[in-house]
Formats: sequence, structure tokens, C-alpha cells
Amino acid sequence: MGAVACATIPAFSKDSTCVMQGIIAQLARELAHPAHYVQAAIALIDEGATVPFIARYRKEVTGSMDDTQLRLLAERLVYLRELEERRAAVLAEIEKQGKLTPELSQQILAADTKQRIEDLYAPYKPKRRTRAQIAIEAGLLPLADGLLANRALVPLEEAAKFLNSASEPKIETAKAALDGARDILAERFAEDADTVTALRESMWSRGELICTVAEEHKDKSDPDIIKFRDYFDHREPIAKCPSHRALAMLRGRTAGVLRVAVDLPAAELEHMAADPNLRQPARHPMEGTIAARLKLNIGTQPADAFISDCVRWAWRVKLAPMLETDLLGQVRDAAEAEAIRVFGDNLRDLLLAPPAGNYGVIGLDPGLRTGVKVAVVDATGKLLDTATIYPHEPRRDWDGALATLGALALKHKVALIAIGNGTASRETDKLAGDLIRMAPQLNIRKVVVSEAGASVYSASELASHEFPNLDVSLRGAVSIARRLQDPLAELVKIDPKSIGVGQYQHDVNQRNLARQLDAVVEDCVNAVGVDVNTASPALLARVSGLNSTTAKAIVSHREQHGAFASREALKAVPRLGDKTFEQAAGFLRITGGANPLDASSVHPEAYPVVERILAKVGKPMTEVMGRADVLKKLAPADFADERFGVPTVKDILTELEKPGRDPRGTFQYATFDDSVQDIKDLKPGMQLEGVITNVAAFGAFVDIGVHQDGLVHVSELSNKFVKDPREVARVGQAVKVWVLEVDVPRKRIGLSMKGPGRPGEGSASAASGAPRDRNAAGYKPKPQPQLQGGFASALADALKSKR
Repeated sequence: MGAVACATIPAFSKDSTCVMQGIIAQLARELAHPAHYVQAAIALIDEGATVPFIARYRKEVTGSMDDTQLRLLAERLVYLRELEERRAAVLAEIEKQGKLTPELSQQILAADTKQRIEDLYAPYKPKRRTRAQIAIEAGLLPLADGLLANRALVPLEEAAKFLNSASEPKIETAKAALDGARDILAERFAEDADTVTALRESMWSRGELICTVAEEHKDKSDPDIIKFRDYFDHREPIAKCPSHRALAMLRGRTAGVLRVAVDLPAAELEHMAADPNLRQPARHPMEGTIAARLKLNIGTQPADAFISDCVRWAWRVKLAPMLETDLLGQVRDAAEAEAIRVFGDNLRDLLLAPPAGNYGVIGLDPGLRTGVKVAVVDATGKLLDTATIYPHEPRRDWDGALATLGALALKHKVALIAIGNGTASRETDKLAGDLIRMAPQLNIRKVVVSEAGASVYSASELASHEFPNLDVSLRGAVSIARRLQDPLAELVKIDPKSIGVGQYQHDVNQRNLARQLDAVVEDCVNAVGVDVNTASPALLARVSGLNSTTAKAIVSHREQHGAFASREALKAVPRLGDKTFEQAAGFLRITGGANPLDASSVHPEAYPVVERILAKVGKPMTEVMGRADVLKKLAPADFADERFGVPTVKDILTELEKPGRDPRGTFQYATFDDSVQDIKDLKPGMQLEGVITNVAAFGAFVDIGVHQDGLVHVSELSNKFVKDPREVARVGQAVKVWVLEVDVPRKRIGLSMKGPGRPGEGSASAASGAPRDRNAAGYKPKPQPQLQGGFASALADALKSKR
């Protein structure tokens, strides 16, 4: 990288102009983006600007880098700065030892990875007293050097000259002397950086992961062992091993069930022939590679057999274990990175799931013995009422539960019932279905929603502050109701790792996972925008430039002084300075304020641009906003200036065309089949509706209402070839599926979205009889049976008591 040109600089640091030029040049190459834009983006990041703010409001400065590019830039920037710090430390340490040659210095300066720097540093790195060091202390270095330089020497004869029984460490036999010389040369061979790099690359490209069951577990049928049976005798190319399989093998290894190793394919090991670089047939092909890389030129002279043995020792004792550790670490790092990416993608889909809208909702947190917890919230999410009903075992108060739900629905004019998908979910779904069928005049719908993380929220400090006098179990019902209204606003209150849309999420680096998930949440919140007069502190804290302290200050000011009338009024909030306002203002919305732009994504700093547009059009704001026929005739370049270029003006015109638009799609939901309650009810060929709960590299998991998600393998996602499941599947998406196979003992369900001879089908929205968006034009609820029977009188009695 560019740092090579700075070889004359005695010390390297991240503040070095020359080093930064090198970092900028490398990032520009990696991102395929002009260097001056990369430099500007780095400057903004260093000043504390957030990725959403830079991506949305500094397009001219960065050359329109999007949030994905900026996230990558920020991540690589940290790595490259750490690389430079390590480079400087290594150079300083070797220089301190008096061993830094110009050639070594150039190699270290040219190293482009941390691993390469560590390989070069290995011979100089302070280490525990090794066998080679003990041999050197015993005076055997001349023996090792002599046999390496002059192969005509007879090893045993030469070794006899180095016997020493008078001082420590003692060398009393020729064999002991040769063993010491072997240790010296083997360590030297194993620390040659170029050789180590070549071997690592060769093993990565040619090697295999070899997985076997631990001997002590071979004949056991314990479920915790059997779940790894696919890997009891498994091997595959290390470079091509998918993330989920790698993490599964490594989990089995951690559990002590599996043994995982790295080696060349069996075919290469079985057909080893005499190697031209070694005197004897190679015990392992890599030994020949070592001899060739070090140009040892092993022939038939007396000392060549000894040198061959040193090579063999270097591989078996030093390099093979080290490389296996390195490569398994590389496999883990790659698998974790992919798993974290998958989790992030799924979380993004979940957070950006279309909201049901501003409707009153009854939230049901299902339970058996402890009852079903009920919470009613209004269109803004405010808690109105709570109850506990006992329709299931052991009380079985079905009619009483229906009466209570009906009374609550009628009293609070709710439009939706949100049902958590945990224990007793299907039974509670049936209860809600009975209410809808028997009381069509209520005009309500039922939707099963994921309750992942609801219990975490219920017991959190945030929930305690929000509902100090509400029982913990009822808080979960509130969360379930709200996450149907607006998934993003409610799910931000929960630690992303508790939402459960990850792949081996507990096996990956938790710090990296948390950083990635926090970035996803930040991007999602700012992509949608936040109503500053209704948002919770948890939601506000995710807005660009804000944190928990400023978010609480905003809410406190709102409670003391009333709703904010304008964005400008935010400047009166304590601790919200000019820099914070700059970062946050564009993502905060003021609905119904004096200035319509305050409800849009147009940043206050760009309001003068809008004023120029209005002056050009000659119409007031109210006659321009939402008028595509007027706005599309304007040329963005006519309104650009030194500060606001064409990209920003284009964004402004787009926002004026559709002010306050929500980037999330249209709300849809799946209806579970009432005849299918358990995995035992499934039969191959069944057509069902479900909701995608997780997407992995190998396919998508779908909740079809049997308390066990089914898997749609990537090959069954579409009639067309699908490389990445996320091309056709998203978390939260309602889909139509067909049952392929059912394995009840193993609780495995195979599904297909292809359908039996139905190309292109699979989406619930395309399915016959699929639920429609209630807000869509022409939506009419289906006629339902009228209120009747015992439930009618129970509901009437409940209504009287409510009055």
C-alpha cells in the first residue's frame, strides 16, 4: 500500500500524513471510488458524523456514497489504522533488538494484512524458552549451521564434536546433539514468513475440513450428540464450506462431540510418491513444498537425510498445528462474518416490515395455566385497558374469554387482534377466530405476530419506567399489540440479539454482532424517520446524532412544554447543540406544524433551496407538495449551488413529490389453517399460508402455525435458480407454501414455495383468497355468521357491566 513510500519516516501513527494517504489510496481502490471523496468521507466520520447523515445529506461531499459503502469504509478504516499501529510497533521492537535490516523493513512496510506482519515478526517475537533456544544455549548452533551448509559432513561424526556433560544443558550423546540441531533448524524453517504464507495459501485452496465423531461418543444416542450426526464422518473443501456448516462443526467441536481437523484431500495423501525435493518419500506433500520454498536442494549426500528429517519435524511439530489453528480461525472468522451479515439482513427486513397502521389493537400474550394476557392500545399505542382470560386448560372458560374480548373490542373500537406466536398460540388464534365469526359487526381481523423478545422487554428497565404499575406479564401483551401497529417503533426497545432472527448467533463474536446489529437498527430508524412528538426515548435514541441522554431530554421537554411546533423548537432542548441538531433534524418529523417541510425528510439547512423552487414555480408550498406534474418539469441543476448540488436537489424534489413517504411496503399477513394445529396434522401436498421467520444461506424458515418452523430449501424457493435466498424471501413476508415432507420424531418440516406445477406462485398476496390490505381501495370484509348462542348473552351481560 501507499505506506511503502514512507519508508524514511522513523515512526508510524494514524496521524501521519503519509500513512493516511496510503490508507485513503487503498480504500479508494477497494471501494472503486475517487480518493478525494473517500478522504472527505473519512473526515466526516472522524468529526463524529453518522453514516445515515453522511449518506443522506452529504452526497456532494462523498460522491453519493450510500450507507453500505460508508459502513464498509468505516470498518476497513478501523482495520487499516490498527494495521498501521501494529506495523509501527513491530518495526520499533525489531529496531530495538538491533535486527531491523533494510530488506526486512521493506517487507514489513509492504505487508497488507495483520497476519503477514505477524508472520514477519515471528522470528523476533519474544517467546517462552523453546527447545531450539535451549539447544542454542547448549552450543549446538554451529552444528546446525554446519550440516545445513555442508551436506558432505557426516551428522553423527560432527555431532560427536559437540558433546558436553560438564555444564547445563548437558549434551551427552551424538543423538542428543543432532536432536538439538534439528530443533534449531526446524524452528528456523517454520518461522520463514514467505514459506508460512505460501503453505497457508496452499492449504486454504487445496485443503479440506475433516470432521469425525469423538471416539467416546460413537455409540451414544443422546439427542445432544445425535443432532451432530450429519458430521460424524464428513469432509469438504475448506475454502467452500458454507457458514452454517462450518459453525455447526465448530459448535460440535466445542461441545466435545466432534473432532475437526484440516488436511489435504485423501486422494493427495494416498498417492504420495517420491518428492524430488526430499531424499525419502514424503510423509506429507507439504514437506516437499517447504524444501522447495527454502531451496534446500536435498540430494543424496550424508547430511541430506538429516535435513530431510528437520523439514519433516518442522511440518509435523511446528507448521501443521499452527496452520490448522490459523485456518480454523479463518474459517470461523469467515463463517461468523456471514452469520452476522445474515442476522443483520434478517433484522433489517423485520424492522422494515410494513406497519399495520394507526388502528386500535388488542394484544394477546397466549398462555395455558396462567391464562392469556390481554392489553388494549389505541391508534397511537397508548395503553387503554388490560385483562387476563382463561379459555384453555385447566379452566376452559371459553365463553367468558370470548365475552371479555368482545366487550373490549366494542368499547375501544379496535380493528385488530395481535396474537403472540408462543405457547398456546394456535389455541388462542382459534379463540380470536371464533370471536370474528360470531361477532362480524366488530369488523376486526386477527394476526399472529412474532413475540420474540417480548419477555425480554417486559422485564427490562425501559418497560418498568414506561409501565411502573403494570404486571410484567401484561407488558408483554402491550409489546405484542404495538409491534403489529409499528414493528420498528416497538422492536427498537429490545436488544437486537434477543429478537431471534440470527443463524448460530450465540456462537459468533458478540462484540462484532452487536456492532453490526446496532448499525442496522440505526439505518432502519433513520430511513423511516421519527415523529418527535410521539416517539419513545428508545426510538429517539436511535436517531442520527442522538443518544439515550438527548432522547430523554427531548421527551422531558415535550412533557413539560407540550408538543414541538417546529424543528427549530428542538434547539431549546438542553444538551441539544448545533452539531447534534445538524445530525438529527432531517430525520425528525413534526406532523401538523406551521411549516410542512418539518414533516418531510428535507433538512432544515436546505429549506432555502425549496424557497428557490417555490419562487421559480410561483406557487405556495401547499400547491406544490404532492404535485408530480409540476415538480417533474423542473431541472435540478437550475437550483444547485456551491453547497447543495444536483444529488441533493433531486432528493428534495423527490420528497416534495411524495412528502413524508414511508419506505416500508404494504401491510400483509398470513392466515393459518384452523385444521392444522400440530406437526402431526401435516400431510405432504398440503397448501398452507405462513410467515417467513428467518432466512439463511440454505433457505428460509416459515411459521405455518404448528409450533415448529418448516424449511423451504433454497432449491424450493422458486422455479427459477436462486443464488441468494433473500432475492425472493424476506423475514416477515407472508407466503403460500406446500408441504413436501414431515419428520415428526426429528421435528423437521420440508416445504416448497414452488407449488405443484404452479410456476411463479408462492407469495400470499398472489394466492387465491389471500388477505388483502385493509387500507387498499375496494377492501370489504367477508360476510360472517351473526352473533348467536351462549356467547351472545355472555357478551350482552359483559357490555351491561361495562356501562
